Amino acid sequence: MPNDIKDIARTVEAASVRELFAAPPRILALGEPTHGVDAPLRLRNALFRELVERDGYRTVAVESDAVAGLLVDDYVTTGAGSLDEALERGFSHGLGASAANRELVRWMRAFNDGRPASDRVRFAGFDGPLEMAYAASPRRALTALHRCLADHVDAGLLPCADETLDRLLGPDDRWTDPAAMLDPSASCGRSAEARELRLLADESVALLDAWTPHLLTVVPRETFDRVRLYARSAVGLLRYHHGMADASPNRLARLSGLRDLMMAENLLALAERGPVLAHAHNAHLQRDISSMRMGGERLEWWSAGSLVDARLGEAYGFLATAFGTLRHQGVGAPPPDTLEGALYGHGAESCLVGGAGLAAALGSPGPGPRTSPYFGYAPLDPAHLARIDGVVFMRDLPES
Repeated sequence: MPNDIKDIARTVEAASVRELFAAPPRILALGEPTHGVDAPLRLRNALFRELVERDGYRTVAVESDAVAGLLVDDYVTTGAGSLDEALERGFSHGLGASAANRELVRWMRAFNDGRPASDRVRFAGFDGPLEMAYAASPRRALTALHRCLADHVDAGLLPCADETLDRLLGPDDRWTDPAAMLDPSASCGRSAEARELRLLADESVALLDAWTPHLLTVVPRETFDRVRLYARSAVGLLRYHHGMADASPNRLARLSGLRDLMMAENLLALAERGPVLAHAHNAHLQRDISSMRMGGERLEWWSAGSLVDARLGEAYGFLATAFGTLRHQGVGAPPPDTLEGALYGHGAESCLVGGAGLAAALGSPGPGPRTSPYFGYAPLDPAHLARIDGVVFMRDLPES
């Protein structure tokens, strides 16, 4: 590793992260280049603990279903339910099986024990209610929104009755049919019922916004914020199902963009209550346009990070993570003419390097992108360094 890069490499800790920013970011995003490995999650856990104890952070947000995550937040803040239940039902994408996520939730519950509500750490998912094979029914989100309005707003202002909503939603399995992920004709997202539901959801959200002053006097702020989450989720899901029924060549790019839009809206809402550490794949948090190849075609969409950055500017910070080896997935030592290769020779198990400093040390055009035999690992593109605040490098990743 060149001496000038050695000189700018730091230990991955809150103090080193703080040096990268003129002021603490409202949202500090920590990316990872692949999923299913516990080591970067344990690094996330350690960083979050430091940020809580030294910098006043009180929320960690992960790439998981935001609605399901309410169950985890209830557990860590009040002890409701059990640790096993929170992990099994409060995470999507199988993330509850991670030992590192279990450690995070257990630590958060212990930290909160005996603390006043205003000083507790909070858990959040910030993904939409989506899985790899399907999108959830909008029933839970839409009916929760409707119920709040029905309880606290004049009935004559409601866009529909309970029975109408139930009839239009129909059975949930028509929404969650896995065939719809690959076959637009199997989706109900452009049915007459779905179109009417999109109109009703829009009217419900407008009513929620218009009656905010009243609602804040009759329900706790926490309850109101949850209803806003249900509102975002209902609208987002109906958009997503509409996109699943799209037979055009742009279908998958559109769906990717809609997912990241849901992520961005959830992150911005979380940032309203205080600083947030967000953790997800690099591709969801980067400032540059995201892309992937699928079926021989290149898909492009604007990531959640780019959308949040457009709103928050310097109040958004992004740390990307790169790995040296992932040998159990066939990813060996990186070639020296790649970004990861330039960092690999440092010898430290992990380090943090400022993006601008790393770009300057590598020179122009700098090492090229790394290729990986494992589709699940996404190497960093050196061309993105100018828009990355810091790179967390982890040298050799063991199997979880």
